[in-house]
Amino acid sequence: MDIRTISPDEVIYWEWGPFSLNATIAFTWGVMALLVIGSWLITRRLTSEVTIPRWQNFLEMVVTYIRDEIRDVTQEKPEMYLTLIASLFLFIGTCNFLMFIPGFIPPTASLSTTGALAICVFVAVPVYGIRKRGLFGYLKLYAQPSIFMLPFNIIGELSRTLALAVRLFGNIMSGTKIVAILLLIVPFVFPVLMQLLGLLTGMIQAYIFAILAIVYIASATRAHQQHQHEKNHHETG
Repeated sequence: MDIRTISPDEVIYWEWGPFSLNATIAFTWGVMALLVIGSWLITRRLTSEVTIPRWQNFLEMVVTYIRDEIRDVTQEKPEMYLTLIASLFLFIGTCNFLMFIPGFIPPTASLSTTGALAICVFVAVPVYGIRKRGLFGYLKLYAQPSIFMLPFNIIGELSRTLALAVRLFGNIMSGTKIVAILLLIVPFVFPVLMQLLGLLTGMIQAYIFAILAIVYIASATRAHQQHQHEKNHHETG
């Protein structure tokens, strides 16, 4: 990618009239295809024997780790949140992991991709909140501690969605730019070290995005759990 381009959205591979195929779309679908095909290949012959294939063992480790993180944050069974959080982490992590491959442009370096991921979290928060608390119970959260906080709570909901998108976009985009510049200046050992550092940073960003997503979702459901716990304690007391 030319270091003068700001986003992979600007790298056009094919264009016909109003339709175009840019690097963001191409590599996003490529990563999705890789995850789908890879998951199918790994899970088509699952076994519960003592000795299991290495890829199955790796996948089980990843899923177990994500489940444990969700359980630690939400303090409840992670099954309800596992599909969304695991999908976010695996997609972002794979995009950022593949950035060291020559010619690959991580879709997470595009604000349109990170914005779409942030919108998924933005939509998931009320969905899980309403599922746990009910519609009116969830809407009451925006009027806490008083009705005068309603506009501020709404602004806070929107701003943290924007922060999710910009944080991921900024870190990945800046990392790819730095590596591209260093490859032009010092095209040997130092850029390789920077790529390894960028890989580590990319995986950390995937972790942070997934953790923040579950924290935001948990904030919409935990109050309900605390209320139920206090109610049950009062009834049994």
